Amino acid sequence: MERSPEHFETYLKTIIDNPAMESGLSDIQNAFRPLSLFKNSFFVEEGQICPYFCYIENGILQHSLSILGEEKTTYLALRNSCTAALKSFRFRTPSRKNIRALSDCDLWVIELNAFEYLLKNNPTFYTFYYNLIENQIYRIDDYRIDLLTLTPEERYQKMLENEPKLLQQVPLHYLASFLGISTRHMSRIRKNVK
Repeated sequence: MERSPEHFETYLKTIIDNPAMESGLSDIQNAFRPLSLFKNSFFVEEGQICPYFCYIENGILQHSLSILGEEKTTYLALRNSCTAALKSFRFRTPSRKNIRALSDCDLWVIELNAFEYLLKNNPTFYTFYYNLIENQIYRIDDYRIDLLTLTPEERYQKMLENEPKLLQQVPLHYLASFLGISTRHMSRIRKNVK
């Protein structure tokens, strides 16, 4: 499937946020290749080594764990974001989680050798990765604080305000799991919160 890397380039520029560093963009784009996943296909399965770091041009990738036979969603990677089972990818260790396509996905992927080469030799990629990881740490911190300080209704309301398209794109039980709410409680909240 032939796709244009324009979406990816725009995303890189927003994360780098420094026009002086744009000279390294073409090397970054050349190191990534397109990959398509069909709905319900795995990007990586628990116990396997994550083969790629990816940018999601279209689609949603669900990070999940199986706990006592029940699937728990830990993260939803959306369009215009990057994801991987990062520890597995960087250290070549078995992934502790599954990453699966909740819809057909168009990705741009990079393998570890090319990724590490860019980190060492391309200041633009280094800045991109640094900014990406820093932003992700902020999000994880906010998510953990929200789980401890906000009621389920408040967490749902915050999701409505920050990611309204999730309700149309992600099945209810995945959203409920991600927000730390039972599916039944989530249904009640949806009826009461508009």
